[in-house]
Amino acid sequence: MAGLALAGCQPTLRVEAPEKPIEINLNIRIEQEVRVKVERDLEEAFRNDPAVFGLPKGGTP
Repeated sequence: MAGLALAGCQPTLRVEAPEKPIEINLNIRIEQEVRVKVERDLEEAFRNDPAVFGLPKGGTP
């Protein structure tokens, strides 16, 4: 009888999925890479044809 009483007191482990999905936000890194690429492209455009941007020849911001 004591064995049955102790068997009923064993802890129960329950594994459940969370209510909300797990979200991993990687937008920051991607945005930084795109921004660096655009900035480099703009610097090259300033060097190649500064007059298009209203700059004197040889003028880089």
